Amino acid sequence: MSIMTNMLRKQLRPAIVLTIVLCVITGALYPAVVTAIAQLVFPRQANGSIIKANGRVIGSSLIGQSFASAEYFHGRPSAAGAGYDATASGGTNKGPTDAKLADTLVAQAIDSVVKLDGGVKGQIPSDMVTSSGSGLDPDISPANAVLQVARVARARGAQADSVRALVDSHTRPRQLGVLGDPTVNVLQLNLALDTVFPRAKGGAQ
Repeated sequence: MSIMTNMLRKQLRPAIVLTIVLCVITGALYPAVVTAIAQLVFPRQANGSIIKANGRVIGSSLIGQSFASAEYFHGRPSAAGAGYDATASGGTNKGPTDAKLADTLVAQAIDSVVKLDGGVKGQIPSDMVTSSGSGLDPDISPANAVLQVARVARARGAQADSVRALVDSHTRPRQLGVLGDPTVNVLQLNLALDTVFPRAKGGAQ
C-alpha cells in the first residue's frame, strides 16, 4: 500500500503543481500582460474601436450599422439581420452556384439598387447585393459609395461633386499598398455627412 501511495504522490504531485502553474501563467499572467500592452500601445483598438459623437458612443468602426434613409450611405446587406446583430454573426453559406442566391436574393437586391440608386444591371458592385462572411462588415467599396452619391446629394440638397469629394477623402487605400482592396467605412462617412451637409431635423436613419 505504501508503494502505491508513494507512486501516486510522485505522479500526482508534479501533475497538480504543473496544472496550477500553467493555469496561473495562461489564465492570469499572459492575459494581463497582453491586455496591459494593448492598452498602452493600441488603446483605441483594444477597447473596440469605439466611435463617439457629441460625447456619446454611437458605434464601432468594426461593426456595421443599418442606414435606411436616402440621406445616408447604406452598408452592404447583412446575413446577421437588418440591425447587424453581432450575436448572429455569420454568412449565408450560399455559394455562387446556389440558385436561390443568384435567382432570388441577389436578383431582388439588384432590383432594389437599380430602383434606389440607378446603375446598370451587370455593372453593380458585388458588395451592394451580397453580404460579407461575417455579416457585420462596416465597410463598402469605393464603387459602391460612388453609386450612392447622386441619391445622397439630392436628399441633402448638396452638390454631387462635393459629396463625391467627401467619399474620396474617406476612402482608405490597400493596407501596405498591396493587401486587400480600398474601402470606405460607412459609419464614419455618414458622420462626416452630418457635419458637412447637416440633414433636416427629425430625419430618419
